[in-house]
Amino acid sequence: MSRTIVAIDGPSGAGKSTVARLLARSLGLPYVDTGAMYRAVGLAACRRGIPLPIPDPAAVEALAGECRLDLVTSPDGTRVRLNGEDVTDSIRKPEISLYASAVSAIPGVRRRLVARQREIAQGEGGVLEGRDIGTRVFPATPFKFFLTASEPERARRRWKELAGRGIDEPFEKVLAELHGRDEADSHRADSPLTCDDSYRRIESEGKTPEEIAEAMRQAIDLTRRTSAG
Repeated sequence: MSRTIVAIDGPSGAGKSTVARLLARSLGLPYVDTGAMYRAVGLAACRRGIPLPIPDPAAVEALAGECRLDLVTSPDGTRVRLNGEDVTDSIRKPEISLYASAVSAIPGVRRRLVARQREIAQGEGGVLEGRDIGTRVFPATPFKFFLTASEPERARRRWKELAGRGIDEPFEKVLAELHGRDEADSHRADSPLTCDDSYRRIESEGKTPEEIAEAMRQAIDLTRRTSAG
């Protein structure tokens, strides 16, 4: 059987990571959090003292080339190592979300990380979630899902996630930052966040992650049966 690659795209806070982990576990595939790679480069840029907005994109592209990024993937999750350091928790801080959006808009950074994402999934396949998996990284996969929810609902989820990690942020700030990231992701020149007819669109609001993952699994099974028949 050829490798199975599942693309789950969508905006920030749509629930992609939780659903992708559940689906990967159900399918017995690695879960590849591609957004964590952009966060890791963003963390490196932040530590280097590069300000936002980024004044010199070429410097960040060069920095991305210097970074050694390792993803330890499994159906249960992805651990991220930056130059040998486990930064899985550090990259989830709110300020790094802003850096991730900024560095992901740099074409040279995207080229480097897209090549790495393809390399990771070429062997065993995987469930990959991000912004451009189905449009840029693996456009030929028949298993494409676009997961979304309303902006206030996505901000509420992110606010609760931060609170659960002990990060006290005003909801209005979380909402404003999420709106800013939506705008940046949707209007960047290279590989913007888009949803075309090749995707199965799923509204996550009012559904549990388990329900969404099961609906995806059933859709994948149906596509396989249709292709085999």
